Amino acid sequence: MDSRLKRQVIAVAVLMVVLVAAMVVAANYIQKQRSSGADEAAEAEDVQNAESGGSVTKAANEYGLDPDRDPYAFLKDDEFFDPLAPERSDPDITLSLLVSSVEKDMRVNVVNGRGELIKDQPFTVTLKDADGTEHNYKDVDKDGSIYIAPVEPGDYEVSLNETEGYILAEEAIPVSVKEQIDYTVIDDISFMIKSVDEINEAEEDTAINDAELNADGTESNRRLDDEDALFGIDVSKWNKEIDWESVKAAGVDFVIIRCGYRGSKTGALVEDPYFKKNVEGAEAAGLKVGIYFFTQATTEIEAVEEASMALMLCRNYKLALPIFIDTEGAGGNGRADGLGVETRTAVCEAFCRTIDNSGFNAGVYASKNWFTNNLSTENLSDYTIWLAQYSRAATYDGRYDLWQYTSAGTIDGIETRVDLNMCYRDF
Repeated sequence: MDSRLKRQVIAVAVLMVVLVAAMVVAANYIQKQRSSGADEAAEAEDVQNAESGGSVTKAANEYGLDPDRDPYAFLKDDEFFDPLAPERSDPDITLSLLVSSVEKDMRVNVVNGRGELIKDQPFTVTLKDADGTEHNYKDVDKDGSIYIAPVEPGDYEVSLNETEGYILAEEAIPVSVKEQIDYTVIDDISFMIKSVDEINEAEEDTAINDAELNADGTESNRRLDDEDALFGIDVSKWNKEIDWESVKAAGVDFVIIRCGYRGSKTGALVEDPYFKKNVEGAEAAGLKVGIYFFTQATTEIEAVEEASMALMLCRNYKLALPIFIDTEGAGGNGRADGLGVETRTAVCEAFCRTIDNSGFNAGVYASKNWFTNNLSTENLSDYTIWLAQYSRAATYDGRYDLWQYTSAGTIDGIETRVDLNMCYRDF
């Protein structure tokens, strides 16, 4: 091998040795860095464990705990913490009182944050008079409403006693009990109104039309030939579904719709299940609308309740005709069937005065026999009179503004028989 070749071989060998040495150095450096990082992490963990152990030991010493047991076991116990207090903004459990008084009485309604009556709870309210004397009254039937009567006129405070699971929104409600009725609307009457699902209809809705019982068989079942009068009908749930466009096309000018009634047996206030549908359909068809309420009130206070209900139900509608109180019998067993002339007249007058004071026209519906024998009509002269007499011609001697002349009418759009009326007054 010549000298030149030898030099080349030696150079290559030296270069290889250098590369191997460099790789060894690099590998050692990397391993050292990794070991250093692991040592630092282990040291930090040791410090953390030491601190944690110190905290645990300190807590164990302070509260007499056993440090050898799991100090965090309480986190697994669902019953360890007391339940959080309910949020005051929760409308389902925040209670308020609505209090009203008509005459020497008081009605207290317990409502939640949504204004809904709370039932099935044993609520108790405390009534405190001006002298500081307190009396407790319990919601015995758990319907969310407590009626207190009689109550001496004066100023009182009403408060709701603590009830488990509920929050009271206020302390006490001031209320003035009146000496006499002032015939104004009861604002919270909605809590007294029931649907037909909540009552026994067969026992409660039992009006017996006295005019029908005394009909002489000569009445017409068609529109009367009187160009100076408006032609109309009156309807309730008994007329079922109605095609109001067909009714309008048949020449009907107005309709008087039953909004509700007081139950003949229990005195419950009940909304007619067809009222909303009827009044909206009649208005949409362009008919003039009035409403009526079948009364079984036995006192002026109950008459104000009935008027308040009628006003509440019709507040979103434009009435062209009056709001009538329908006074007639309920088969002899109705709670108001035995009223005397003076009391029955006072009931009708209280209803009408409440309606009138609210800015609406008021009226009284009754048969010829009822007006003649069961009412003092001179006390009702300020109100619209709607006479029921089923005959070819009305023979009632008193004043009347509307005449219901048959209950056997036929009108396109109504499958049942229907009451027919003539109106001689411009509203």
